[in-house]
Formats: sequence, C-alpha cells, structure tokens
Amino acid sequence: MSVNDTYQPINCDDYENLELACQHHWLLTLELKNGEKLQANAHDLVIRKGIEYLIVENGGDKRELRLDEINMFSHPELKGDNYIRE
Repeated sequence: MSVNDTYQPINCDDYENLELACQHHWLLTLELKNGEKLQANAHDLVIRKGIEYLIVENGGDKRELRLDEINMFSHPELKGDNYIRE
C-alpha cells in the first residue's frame, strides 16, 4: 500500500484499543496486510494529511504504520487477537 492509496479509517473499537496500548506503551504483536509480522511497543497515534498512523518502537527504532495496513494486533490485556475492521 502506498501513501497515495485512499485511506480507509478503522473501526472505533480498534482505534480505542490502540490508544490504550499507546498510553501504556504495551508490547504489541502485529501482523500487517502484506504478511509482515513484528513485535514492537506502541508509542503514539498521529494523523498526517488525513491518514492515521501508529508509531511503534523496537530497540530504539521508531516506525510509523498506517492503521489500514494493520491486519491484526494483540496484547494479553486486550483479550485475544484484534483483527482490524473497517
């Protein structure tokens, strides 16, 4: 997915769970729609030019993930895997 693709906002419940994860800097297990899997600490949510991003940190490196590129995220406090719904 490129920056030029039309952004599809995610479900409010999923967004709220990501906000909670950022508040606590939880280590999330993430699966992106391109098949990539990673573990990283949730850091912040930002909006740039109408596109929402999750900023994650792993080993001091920060990375921005478009929310509509995330297929699934999980953390024990979130009770199971959360599959992104549009």
